[in-house]
Amino acid sequence: MLSRVADNLYWMSRYLERAEHTARLVDVHLNLALESNRQEPVSRWGRLIDALHVPPKEDLTLDEYNVTHRLAFDQSNLNSIVVCIANARENARQVREKISSEMWLQLNTLYLDLRRSSIDGIWNEQPHLFFLAIKNGAHLFQGITDTTMVHDEGWQFIQVGRYIERALSIATLLDTHLSVYPASRYTSETDDYFEWLGLLKCFTAFEAYCKVYNADLRSHRIVEFLMYNSEFPHAMRFCIEQLQTSLQAISDSASVSKNSRVHRLAGKLRSGMSFDTVDDMLARDTHAYLKDIKDQCAYIHSALYETFITYAVDTALG
Repeated sequence: MLSRVADNLYWMSRYLERAEHTARLVDVHLNLALESNRQEPVSRWGRLIDALHVPPKEDLTLDEYNVTHRLAFDQSNLNSIVVCIANARENARQVREKISSEMWLQLNTLYLDLRRSSIDGIWNEQPHLFFLAIKNGAHLFQGITDTTMVHDEGWQFIQVGRYIERALSIATLLDTHLSVYPASRYTSETDDYFEWLGLLKCFTAFEAYCKVYNADLRSHRIVEFLMYNSEFPHAMRFCIEQLQTSLQAISDSASVSKNSRVHRLAGKLRSGMSFDTVDDMLARDTHAYLKDIKDQCAYIHSALYETFITYAVDTALG
């Protein structure tokens, strides 16, 4: 596969995953604001800004309206929903011959619908319906991709983009949450209950968590579920395993050695997720633990580029 095509598919997937993640978090936080006192939402919106890597803006008032505008519609925020979906569409446009017409139609429709929206327009109606449309649009695109595209190298690059972006999002959000609400401090009788409930909902994980455990929320179990469950799509271990599986499929197709740097890095990260336990994580500095996962994902991204996208010409000919 041409490196240009692989790059476009990879970033198309990452941008769309980022937009869906942002829409989900803003929607959850708007609902949480209805159940909180007047002081708590300010710090919560600040944490959300940090969790989504939004550049600081000195004149930004941390209230529902301004933060929603910043995260959804602000063109100066390169991680806003409108910018991410525009970037995903542009990457898809450059490789239209490699994706299905149904994929392009869905992504273009999502982009055009978003362009017709504004913060005042959604605020005066129901913001929840707007963010629901973004989430459903992204989910529909993923489903269309899986059912209309040949599961070849191109499809695998889409999977790599999705799961590396999701793993980074999980690590960042958990890091932000645990820095304020340590798992050791939580009991079901404290006011932290809604914060932990909100964390599960940020990953669409509340119902899945209840099926694995029960409706009795325990911080230790929540962290374990979000980090080490191998069957839930928004759990860290699931993402890392899917990431390595797709990298292996790409390497098999491209005849790349299983001992290449990208494979060693992915295998090391998967091994850690397979053998670590929640007790191991919580016994350590959780910030350092999650930062190490983010760093390893960054190394995998760099190795992916070196191996499949920006490799030297003599390497390809050799």
